Amino acid sequence: MNLVKEQAIIEAMLFSTGREIKIKEIMNALELGSEDIEKIMQNMKLKYEAEDSGLELIKVEDGYQLCTKKEYYDYIYPLFDNRTKPTISNAALETLSIIAYNPKITRAQIEAIRGVGSDGTIYKLLEYNLIEEVGRLDAPGRPTMYSVTTNFMKMFGISSLDELPELPRYKLDENEQIVIDDVIQKEVHEAPEPEREVAENIENNE
Repeated sequence: MNLVKEQAIIEAMLFSTGREIKIKEIMNALELGSEDIEKIMQNMKLKYEAEDSGLELIKVEDGYQLCTKKEYYDYIYPLFDNRTKPTISNAALETLSIIAYNPKITRAQIEAIRGVGSDGTIYKLLEYNLIEEVGRLDAPGRPTMYSVTTNFMKMFGISSLDELPELPRYKLDENEQIVIDDVIQKEVHEAPEPEREVAENIENNE
């Protein structure tokens, strides 16, 4: 295997497409196995990290993309778009967080967690390509399910949802309300784990 040539081919593929390329696409192009491809990609990643380059190689789920380094964003953005930078409201960030931690969640489930309507925020997140429709729930009315996109992972600097910070655990009282004191106590004094978790609350609302 000619490592230098293979890296050059992959680099050309990444540069010309301007998107993440799946491992299977590279395997088909070079007729190599997944282990060989992963070895090449890791070598390329280290190469960009070691060089004084404005580029970096990032992994997004089962693919890779060649990107500019984040510290040069302010220099690059004006060259492509002079419009006002898009902003995300607190409501949209809240909705986005719920979807990120609960892939394949429906609008009704999101609203059950938030306690307010979410049509507008979901539409905005779809417009920004931070979430996408991923099918329909096998339930009456077959509601649409949503998950975050690879664009979300690239923007937040993670390669998979497994890298999201762990959510705090908390108890619910007899009125199904969060016991805030327990959350604070756990974070500050490392109290024992509570009896019920966020995931259980979502399941009870389905």
